[in-house]
Amino acid sequence: MNPTSIPACMLIAAALSAVGFVLMAGTAQAHCDTPSGPVIPEALAALEAGDVTPVLKWVPQADEEEIKSTFGKALVVRVQSPEAKELADRSFLETLVRIHRAGEGAPYTGLKDEPIKPIVALADQTLADGSADALIQRMSGHLAQAVGDKFQRAVEAQAHKDDSVEAGREFVEAYVTYVHYVEGVRNAIMSAGGHAAHSAPAEDNHAH
Repeated sequence: MNPTSIPACMLIAAALSAVGFVLMAGTAQAHCDTPSGPVIPEALAALEAGDVTPVLKWVPQADEEEIKSTFGKALVVRVQSPEAKELADRSFLETLVRIHRAGEGAPYTGLKDEPIKPIVALADQTLADGSADALIQRMSGHLAQAVGDKFQRAVEAQAHKDDSVEAGREFVEAYVTYVHYVEGVRNAIMSAGGHAAHSAPAEDNHAH
């Protein structure tokens, strides 16, 4: 199936579906715990400047005091020696990232030093560029391919569903996979809480 045959509204929705899938699956794959993400570089800059204010946005208001306290202690310790600076900075970064991830409902598994996924890097780059066009195009292609593949498998299985019980079961499996995927994408988009979520009519659940 040619990806360009997917309706334009479905392609545009792909960008929103990325947000929805994050809401559905949690933020375990977030990159806030790596130097490639936005949190750690901003935290290091704040330590150098001696001003905690820029990093407070990364934590819930209820946790501001803990961050301020840890930041203040880090400033005192980090001037004592290069070794002390390294330890103090890491302690602050660990506290900041831990609290930030807890605010997202994600577990803290330590600071990472690994590359981020290309699609995440692209999402960051679109913010820097001020345009989401490249991300929408990439996500549209992913969605078009995924829907097309599952649709084609269901169509092929449907043609032989009455040949035997086994063939019928293969069709049911392909059908359920296809319909649930489409429904999941739709639900992910609606869960993002955008304009479409408020303007779209209510739909009955379609369970199998």
